[in-house]
Amino acid sequence: MNASPVIHPVPYYSQWESAGLVPQFVTGAMSAADDPLWQKSGADSRDEYAFWAPRICGMACLRMALDHWGHPVPPSVPLLREALEAGAYVRDGDQVRGMIYAPFAAWAARRWGLRADVRPRLAAEEIHEEIGRGHLVMLSVHKTIRTLDEAPPARGGHLVLGVGTGADGVRLHNPSGLPDHSQRFARVPWTDLDRFFAGRGVVLGPGRARA
Repeated sequence: MNASPVIHPVPYYSQWESAGLVPQFVTGAMSAADDPLWQKSGADSRDEYAFWAPRICGMACLRMALDHWGHPVPPSVPLLREALEAGAYVRDGDQVRGMIYAPFAAWAARRWGLRADVRPRLAAEEIHEEIGRGHLVMLSVHKTIRTLDEAPPARGGHLVLGVGTGADGVRLHNPSGLPDHSQRFARVPWTDLDRFFAGRGVVLGPGRARA
């Protein structure tokens, strides 16, 4: 990975409306229902917002990509409702399965004309190459990647957006990152990424997905 660094100027979106309050939300010191900006999400109630905010990292990544490529950016909860209809999430009571990559990719291609290629096996070198080509990469990582100082109990389960690359690591927009630390353009060395990354993701581009 000796190519010159590439960083795409992608706008950042948190999965919570109050990005500055993420430390309180992720530690449980504050309920998402008490987010003072919850209505910006488009939710019908505080309870609806509080249910979905911790679960829509994938929608936050999609909103970043849409903004980057000049599409109107829907509020997070109406966007989530569309994703549910498309089968990208499946809710059963208080349990949610998702984001499910294949229906998500089909929806993103159909709805916005995005290229959305599901990669069940995605190597670090491929992440580097795709970002270098001008694409963005949704990566399945463990949520503790926000600090890098914990030994993750598993890999995957949380989606972040790869927006830059270089010999020293990948640059991530993390929807549940910490303000002034790991939200925007956070550098994660390749060796550290390997500890958190499940080896799968979705490559996003401005063109339609290949047939």
